[in-house]
Amino acid sequence: MNTLTDHHLGRRRFLSLSVAGAAAAALAACTNTQGTAGLPGRIQPTDPIVADYEARRAASGKSVTRNLTAGTVQATVAGKPLTTWGYNGGLNAPVLRAVAGDRLQVPLTNNLKDETSIHWHGLALRNDQDGVPGHTQDPIAAGAAFTYDFRLTHPGTYWYHSHVEMQRERALYGALIIEDPAEKLVYDQDWVIVLDDWMDGITGTPDDVLKELSGGMPMSGGTMPGMDHGSMSGSMSSASPSPSDPGSAGMGMKHMLMGSRSDFLGGDAGDVSYPYHLFNSKSPDEADTLAAAAGQVIRLRIINAAGDTAYRVGIPGQKLTLTHTDGFPVVHQDVDAVVLGMGERIDALITVKDGFTPVVALTEGKIGQALGFISTGTGKQPLPATLPNKLEGTVVDGGQLKAAPDVVLSAKTPDRTHELKLTGGMEKYDWGINGHRFDMTKPFENAFDIKAGERVEVRFINDTDMWHPMHLHGHTFQVGADGARKDTVIVRAKQTVTVTFDADNPGQWLTHCHNAYHAERGMMGVFSYIK
Repeated sequence: MNTLTDHHLGRRRFLSLSVAGAAAAALAACTNTQGTAGLPGRIQPTDPIVADYEARRAASGKSVTRNLTAGTVQATVAGKPLTTWGYNGGLNAPVLRAVAGDRLQVPLTNNLKDETSIHWHGLALRNDQDGVPGHTQDPIAAGAAFTYDFRLTHPGTYWYHSHVEMQRERALYGALIIEDPAEKLVYDQDWVIVLDDWMDGITGTPDDVLKELSGGMPMSGGTMPGMDHGSMSGSMSSASPSPSDPGSAGMGMKHMLMGSRSDFLGGDAGDVSYPYHLFNSKSPDEADTLAAAAGQVIRLRIINAAGDTAYRVGIPGQKLTLTHTDGFPVVHQDVDAVVLGMGERIDALITVKDGFTPVVALTEGKIGQALGFISTGTGKQPLPATLPNKLEGTVVDGGQLKAAPDVVLSAKTPDRTHELKLTGGMEKYDWGINGHRFDMTKPFENAFDIKAGERVEVRFINDTDMWHPMHLHGHTFQVGADGARKDTVIVRAKQTVTVTFDADNPGQWLTHCHNAYHAERGMMGVFSYIK
């Protein structure tokens, strides 16, 4: 990897990166004006302390190598042929598996015509492997290759995805499962479930959606500052949106969704209308199926890889036992359904009943579902239209769970507190933090400084009319005093969520909303380790 001070960006390349990539890439460009030492007082990804901390991580002595190739993919969704981007030639990327303590090596070949990268979502890994172009590494040029190489610290359900532009909103993502050598759960099989909202190649591209949303909400009779689109009239729809779709914004707007509401999420549920919702890259009419025997215990590892959709996941008439969220164990809780925001993961146990067991992921506040089945080889598979369109009863999200006692952070007075006010709205689609839209030319202008060894308190204060799944790179925080250990947490409209984490992984780490379109339009910042 080249040093950041050697990295020069032209305007076209600058604008082609994501807010994550572009704003971070600006870091590389601006270092040329700050001297060869880079950013004075800030710990860079290439500083020796980053390698020192990596050397302290537990090591099994084993290396695991998995090759990935990013490229164009010819695929079908719901029987419709399309061209998109993915890993290793398919929509359903390889599930990478290793054991905690292993050294993971992933040579990535970029066969795209654009630059790319991989971010390892949820991992406390060395900063120079975090996969944010220009910020923690140089972007991987078209036709080039790069090998990611780092130790796996914590077991759990994680995932990987591109951190360049809107690439994740195609199929550049996959599951990463880190096994626990001291696993206490008892189960017969595990089933990795990746959920996604999909429109690429069907109704447009993610870039088309971003361009439309960036124009803001169309208003009739003048602008109406402060109004969220959930308060507008119109029904919700995720089926073949079009300019005449009552669930989209009308006035020539093809992708914008109006009227999406969720009491569970506190109001406005989403910005984008999608034609399909996928369960392991398959639509409900071609549902993915796991073969099992009656009485077997299955561990469900559920990942929400969507760009703009929360999913309410459950099995009609059967409880789920929740065991982990974002890779870390929780006090087990039996629920009727669990809601996952974008970027979140949930592990759950179920006992297989005879016949076909539907695993339903309903779109929270929208119309639509993703669907899979567990089959014992008997009975008849239900048609999607015959399944319940509601999952009620005891419903929680991962941020409402309690951490297992062995992973609760020790009691300590915070050394530093940062308030992150989530700001912006639909009128101008100007999302930000503390009234600041992340500036690609000044990524550290509003950085949240921290020092290694500190206990850091973060208050996510949502001043907007929409919920935001807030994600922190390179760390796992605790929600409240004894809540779940997580890296992504739902922050509801007009509410505050307080989290704490130990600053034990030096470098420069992004924090952002995991709604892809909110992040792209500026709801992002940097937690910056200072010397």
